[in-house]
Amino acid sequence: MPVARLDVKPTLKIGDVARLADVSIDAVRFYEREGLLGRVRRSQSGQRQYDDETVRRLAFVWRATALGFSLAEVKSLLSLRVSARVPCERVRERALNKLADIDRRIATLQQMRDALARLAKGCERSTDLGACAFLDELGRPLESSGGCGEADCR
Repeated sequence: MPVARLDVKPTLKIGDVARLADVSIDAVRFYEREGLLGRVRRSQSGQRQYDDETVRRLAFVWRATALGFSLAEVKSLLSLRVSARVPCERVRERALNKLADIDRRIATLQQMRDALARLAKGCERSTDLGACAFLDELGRPLESSGGCGEADCR
């Protein structure tokens, strides 16, 4: 019966890593190219060899991007994760900054939604064939926009 060597880490193929992290193989390759997986070992034949830490990193990257963090921000978070001396307060500060950014984007989207709803409502009043208040409004220069001026849309 063979004896397992303790100094050799089990290696995973790219398909195994993708399945375990619940991402596509293309995502694994993309994150590797972006430097988010750390250094990936290769066999003598050039085949990628991953370990369990790669699966954890992929899950981390996937969750962080799903929460709205950019790849640059994810890299920064990964560097904080590696350092055991980083106070949680620094991580909390980054999370709160991201939350504020998301709140700003939500407010902007709400303004866009409200302006679009006002423009669409103009279509209800349009009775002329071939005339569309919505399209007419979009075609007007911003300075002379009567239905949705700067103050009305923000």
